[in-house]
Formats: sequence, structure tokens, C-alpha cells
Amino acid sequence: MKKQQTPPAFTHSLANLVNKIDTTVHSEAVGTVMSFGDGVVKVKGLDDVQSGELIDLGKEQFGLALNLEKDSTGIVVLGDAGHLSAGTTVKRTGRILSIGAADSILGRVVDALGQAVDGKEEIHVDKYMLMEKKAPGIMPRKSVSVPMQTGIKAIDAMIPIGRGQRELIIGDRSTGKTAVALGTILNQADQDVICVYVCIGQKASSLAQTIQVLEDRGAMSYTTIVAATASSTAAEQFLAPYAGQSIAEYFLEKGKDVLIIFDDLTKHAQAYREISLLLRRPSGREAYPGDVFYLHSRLLERACRLNDENGGGSVTALPIIETQANDVSAYIPTNVISITDGQIYLEADLFNSGMKPAINVGLSVSRVGSAAQRKAMKQVAGTMKLDLAQFRELQAFAQFSSDLDDKTKAILDRGEHVNAILKQGWDAPLKMEEQVIVIYAAVKGYLDGVAIENMQKWESEYVTFMYSSYPQILESIAKEQKIIESTEEELQSAIKAFNDTHPDLVPVVEE
Repeated sequence: MKKQQTPPAFTHSLANLVNKIDTTVHSEAVGTVMSFGDGVVKVKGLDDVQSGELIDLGKEQFGLALNLEKDSTGIVVLGDAGHLSAGTTVKRTGRILSIGAADSILGRVVDALGQAVDGKEEIHVDKYMLMEKKAPGIMPRKSVSVPMQTGIKAIDAMIPIGRGQRELIIGDRSTGKTAVALGTILNQADQDVICVYVCIGQKASSLAQTIQVLEDRGAMSYTTIVAATASSTAAEQFLAPYAGQSIAEYFLEKGKDVLIIFDDLTKHAQAYREISLLLRRPSGREAYPGDVFYLHSRLLERACRLNDENGGGSVTALPIIETQANDVSAYIPTNVISITDGQIYLEADLFNSGMKPAINVGLSVSRVGSAAQRKAMKQVAGTMKLDLAQFRELQAFAQFSSDLDDKTKAILDRGEHVNAILKQGWDAPLKMEEQVIVIYAAVKGYLDGVAIENMQKWESEYVTFMYSSYPQILESIAKEQKIIESTEEELQSAIKAFNDTHPDLVPVVEE
């Protein structure tokens, strides 16, 4: 039988294929799944894995290596890995967890891994930022001296926040904590500050309302929202604040001023506790792991103001903590109080009595203080905090006494008027010069004749009157950043002129 010859074309093609085969050896570190449940995978075999490294779980799903033990690795699943079972092979990526950032991330809503969740186009990454990063040391930093204007009179006058500061907002549920934070975002419209709002464990409906308010007021153009709602996994809620901080640091490297709000770190600690217990880490006080303090300190220490050689930018952090029945001595509140540079304490009793924002002046403090305050505000609000604290004390005392001397009555009356002028809608922030002219009128006694229920009306009409009749006063305060002698005389005349022409608000006192 005649032997059939192989066609030359086939031989040539086969030779080409053989020559193109990549015979180099690629080493891959792989492990085998021992168990999987509740979003936690236990793997053996990943001997040289790093803490915080991304692990490829297959089917385009990833996990985060958190527990490095002698015989196994504890991995937290990021997303949905329902395909995993005992015996499945997973492998290292060699990449420490990072998030993609770009200028186009402004105005967007992203998840804890930087993926867009607002239904718009994909974000094209400009740079990958590490989620876990060492905080800047002392030498690259600069002292906090530029104010972070909130637009809220009570805060800017008595508890001033500086750019690069960490100021805690603390209080019970539904006392207006988020409102204070959102009001501060709205006030950055003309302040050249980029905002990052991190939502941790809130209802998706609440977040949708927040986004709608920011869009309606035009604030989304300079704001990024990192969303890890109540329906997100514990791992996503745990990573969200670090993702937000990394986005803030992307803009910090460009020399920008950034405001970041963590709403709220109580739920963040609870998510971390859940992960830790599932990873079989030993629990301590209130079932939290021993490193829960480090969880928040390594996050908040990254807030800073850098010197000019390092770009001159800043990250100002406003973490929010929810208390139970005003108990600031609980584990997580005391931890975060000791990490931050002061706290704005919101009280349920004040909120229920109609005082909004419900700030307890006696317990609220800013450790940066007047170093981050314009001179104009210092001039008018110098003794205001002390006066209000004395008023609150006298007010409590006066409830039990019907016979008060004239001096005490005068202090109580002035205190009531100053207290009333500090009431403000969270979505109606005021410019620094507007706050100054209002507070000046209150502390100098020009409002003593105004009925308490008319105070808000007096303020709105007075500010409108000043813009129409005395715009030069507001321009002078904004330009000079202080009240010069000639401006003060003009301001006194303007307040008298307004009061004289508004007898419906300020009754004429007959001598």
C-alpha cells in the first residue's frame, strides 16, 4: 500500500504554531478553599500572600486577604462569589487593594471599589490610589489656620473648623448630624473646596434624597459620593471610608482643599466587628476586636494640611458618630473623640425643643479654635460661647425661682435673643460677612426689643435690606476680613435705620 504524504502547506502551518508557543514558565501562587460562608473564605496554600492583597476568586470576583494565619488565610469576599465551594482554587493577584480616581469622578456616585453605581458612563481611571496608606508625618504638614466655613452661624462663630482639621459630629439618632454635614457641603459652592461624602450603612432611600438635594442645589459638580448602603455587604461598608479618603488624597496631591464626611463611623465599626467575628478574631469590649481604635485612627490621621513644598492642599474630615441615649462614654464614641480635634455635640432635648441646629454649646469644642477664624468673626463672637453657656445655666436655675433681679432678667433676655438668632435651616448657609452683621446686631443688644417669634423674619429682611441699601458694609467686611472703625460706625447706623423703618418687627419704645 502506498504511503500518503503530508501536504507541505500543513507542515509549514504546524511549524509556525510550534514556534509561536510561549514556553516560558509563569509561577502562580494558588490556594485551595477550605470553607466558605457569610462572605468569608478560608483558604490554605497561599503562603506568601500579603495583608490587604486582592485575591482572584474566579468568575471576575475578588476577595481581600485580612487574616494571615500559620496554616490558612482568611479572605473577605468583595461582591458575590456564589460559585465558590470547598476545593475551589483561588490565586494571588500581587496587587494591594487600591481605587481608581480621576477628575471625572466629581459629580459621580461610586461604590467602595470605585465602580460607578449611578447608571452613567464608566469612569476612566487616571491614577490608582492605595486604600491603606501611611498618614503624612509632622514635617510635610502645616498649622491649621484657614477656616472651613460651614455657613452655619453657631459653628462658624463658636466652634470654628479649620482646613485640615478633624471635627467630630456626635449625637443621638435624628438630631440633625447629617444635616450639619450636608449644609457644610452646600456652603462650599464658592469656596474652591472639593467634597467627598461617604455613606456607610444608611438606607438607599435616604441616600437618594441626599443626592437629589445636592443635585438640585448644584453641589454635585464639586462632590463625589461613595455609597455603601444598608443593603451592601459588611466588607463594602468596611472599605467605603478608606475608598473616600483615597479619592480625597487624589485631589490633595493636586494641591486642592478637600472636605470629607464619614456618615457614619458607628456603622463602620459595626461592619468591622461583623467581619472580625466571622474571621474568628478574639473579641473584647462590647464584642469589638482589639484593633477597632486603630481602624479609625489610621483613617482620620490622614486628614491634614500640607505645607507649600508638598502642594499646600488639605483634607478636612467630619466624621459622624451616633450615640445611644446621649451616652458619649460608650466604646466607639470615646475612641473617636480621642482621635479628633474637637466635637460638635447635638442634643436630642434641644432638637425636640425647636433649636436647630441642636448644638450643645457647653459640650461642643474645637481644639483649633479661633486660630481658624476670620478676625471679623472673632470681633463679634468673642464672648458669645461663654455668654450662651451662662445663659443656659441661668435658664435652668430660673425655672425654680419666680423672683429674679433686673440684672439676671437682662442676661436671660439677651441670651434668649442670641440663642434665637442662632436658629438656622440646614439648607440656608450664610456667607461670613452675612453672619458677622447678624451676630453683631444680636450681641450688641439691637435685637432686645424684637419678639422671639419674629427673629427669623427680622434676620432675612435685615440681610436683604443691607444688600440693597448698604452693600459697601458687606463688601468691606469680605475684603478686609475684619470690621474697621469706619465700617462699625456705618453698621451701627444701618441697624438703627433698619429697626426704625420696621416697627412691625421692632416696636418703638416710648421714653
